Amino acid sequence: MQPNPEKEKEIRWVGSSYNDLLDFPYEPRKKAGFQLGKVQAGMDPEDWKPFDEVGTGTKEIRIKDSQGIYRVMYVAKFEEAVYVLHCFQKKTQATNKHDKDIAEARYRAVVRDRKASK
Repeated sequence: MQPNPEKEKEIRWVGSSYNDLLDFPYEPRKKAGFQLGKVQAGMDPEDWKPFDEVGTGTKEIRIKDSQGIYRVMYVAKFEEAVYVLHCFQKKTQATNKHDKDIAEARYRAVVRDRKASK
């Protein structure tokens, strides 16, 4: 599937997700931006997995770099935008509860705000 710039979804950063991404080192930040661009164009990122325990339709972009392992949790199932829920450096094999809780709370906030704006 080829990207279509005319149909690209905007990115909406939830909570501190944008600043958290800016805290990534240069290479992982650049990779995350490229992968989010693919998501905006309706394509799948190169390395991702579903993360429905945060909320239905949540996905996690996985970035491995010499400086560490990084994650970007987002939801793209809504027509109006790609919502970036949480960006963080992964320190253990399993995603820790704190990071899951942040992403889940932000997912609930997106759903609540979408209902309120209708």
